[in-house]
Amino acid sequence: MFDFNVIYLGLALLWVTSPFGNNLHHNENATHGQFAFTTSESGNYLACFWKDGSFQKDSELTLGVDWKTGIAAKDWESVAKKEKIEGVELVLRRLQGIVETIRGNLIYLRDREADMREVSEATNARVAWFSIMSLGVCIAVSVLQIWYLKRYFVKKKLI
Repeated sequence: MFDFNVIYLGLALLWVTSPFGNNLHHNENATHGQFAFTTSESGNYLACFWKDGSFQKDSELTLGVDWKTGIAAKDWESVAKKEKIEGVELVLRRLQGIVETIRGNLIYLRDREADMREVSEATNARVAWFSIMSLGVCIAVSVLQIWYLKRYFVKKKLI
């Protein structure tokens, strides 16, 4: 959810774009406003604010942006009105949403940790095999050097 409040003298433009270039919101000539959206794409969203050229140098522009995500973005007042709940039940619903969000985040972190552990173990195995192969190559080169030098010295009749 994205909320913005703009208070100023003059005209401004707002443009919100999704990570894949979809235009989510475009507002021209706004003096104040509020906008919310539910994301269907993961990634970085771009919000562009700019003022029109009709601003004078002495005019004041105040821009307040409140960017909320997850459970914090849910409008609990509309939920309470829609489902006709109030008081303790509303607080319990809010807490249940927070608990579900925390649980989802923990499951996500556990899955990411398992993936990272698999990558780490695979990398460790590759490094171990590379070390063994490097050691084998070094031993083979050493044996070949000794054999070559022995043959050379025997040929020159130094040994």
